[in-house]
Amino acid sequence: MDSPDISLESILETHDIPFAVVNHHLRIVAVNRAWEASLGLNREHLVGQPCCVDTRDCRHSQLFKTLTPYSGKFPGLGAQIELDAQQSMYSVRGYPLLNQDSAIYAGEAIRALTKFKDVPMSVKMVGESLKFKALKERLQQAARIEAPVILYGETGTGKELAAEYIQDCAANSRSQMVVVDCTILSEELFESELFGHEKGAFTGATMAKKGLFEVANNGTIFLDEIGELPLSQQSKLLRVLETGTFRRIGSTSVISTRVRVICATHRDLAAMVKAGSFREDLFYRLSVFPINLPSLRDRPEDIPIIMDFLLAKMAESHGTKYDISNDAVDKLIAHQWPGNIRELKNCLQLATGLCQDATILESDIILMPARALVTEPELAIETVPIKKASKKLSEIEEIEVNHIRTLHKKFKGNRKSMAIEMNISERTLYRKLNRLNLHNVL
Repeated sequence: MDSPDISLESILETHDIPFAVVNHHLRIVAVNRAWEASLGLNREHLVGQPCCVDTRDCRHSQLFKTLTPYSGKFPGLGAQIELDAQQSMYSVRGYPLLNQDSAIYAGEAIRALTKFKDVPMSVKMVGESLKFKALKERLQQAARIEAPVILYGETGTGKELAAEYIQDCAANSRSQMVVVDCTILSEELFESELFGHEKGAFTGATMAKKGLFEVANNGTIFLDEIGELPLSQQSKLLRVLETGTFRRIGSTSVISTRVRVICATHRDLAAMVKAGSFREDLFYRLSVFPINLPSLRDRPEDIPIIMDFLLAKMAESHGTKYDISNDAVDKLIAHQWPGNIRELKNCLQLATGLCQDATILESDIILMPARALVTEPELAIETVPIKKASKKLSEIEEIEVNHIRTLHKKFKGNRKSMAIEMNISERTLYRKLNRLNLHNVL
């Protein structure tokens, strides 16, 4: 099969829009980097493919017969057509090209009628501020590569929505994204949830179960709040990320998996590495493409846009169209939103319930005080020195014990406040206390 010469390849890569070259055998011989980035299919999946599914009605064949340029709406190229479940149409412009030996090729510029950078309707991310636009562009860049992505941001900034946006824009957007909540992965649950188990592997394993890495094969796995993953389990996660293989509990068979990894955390993982509570090698493995999500208070100009979007969704759900007064909007914009978009949504949900005649007034906007800690009576727990545990603690567990001791002193034994500070549930905190033999001594 002939291929374009150097002069044609230079033309190919100078195009900043998707561009492809087809030879007289009606085979795709080259596509440029812009084609791969914008249309989401690697060139090795296209080069050598027939240009059209039906060559009897082929625009490229017609060009070779008449040497007449063409433009209009057409389907994609080669394997792209077969993989396109929506049968998308593109804006296409084609014309003849000559190489140095006067061989004729068909050159084709192609643009999606819906731009790549448009927000997919399935993802509820809205905004017009410069910070939001910069974030959206950064997420699109992440979607074009398969490197691990880590999303940093305060609670409520929409890290899971950002992960969904990356998935929707990625080349494998038709595959599923599996969400893993690391805050509930205790040591007992970790391997079973992520890697699965065989029937009879342990008490209660009445049937075989696929792990989430197996379920996410050829798709994306989203590790939410990765900073909460128990230190003792981090090496097991690192191994599957580095080797792409794992074994179910109770099995000797090795399973291979190919997944895109996206993580999210509101914690400073670099500081956790220094403190010894997060593995340095895992940190570098996950931090290839870091993205910071701005807080809502850093983009106040987006508050009215997000407000309109949320109220429209609530109107759909409630069957009522809501209006909001200018004073109420001003009150929303002036607030600092420590809980970010999640807090804004909760505030509007409450306002729709309080308002009269579907009109939200300033008095209907109830704002939570910033970082309000629980005001209920503290648990009556006497603070006593920690007794030595019946089993010797590891260095990692000693660090965890010291951290819990510090929080215990800071919050005067209030376990609910301690759990809030650790960003875990009270139930998870109680499990930690039991595991570290601290339940009866703190």
